[in-house]
Amino acid sequence: MAASERELEDSIRALLDARADSASICPSDVARAVAPDDWRPLMEPVRRAARRLADAGEVDVTQKGAVVDPGSARGPIRIRRARGD
Repeated sequence: MAASERELEDSIRALLDARADSASICPSDVARAVAPDDWRPLMEPVRRAARRLADAGEVDVTQKGAVVDPGSARGPIRIRRARGD
């Protein structure tokens, strides 16, 4: 079963809502929440969902604590609520 774009975006929002305002989540947290037994194929779709939410100003995508361009970020990323810094 493929997760929809909306389902992934909603899962990002729900996971962030369940954490402290300063917390971030890993894309794998989202993938595991949506498909616990087959989460690996969702990693790139989750990254795309994070990019859409970042483009909408809802989240920041970070690497090593610094906000990065989600369209060009390579390697491990984190997702947090948008702070504007």
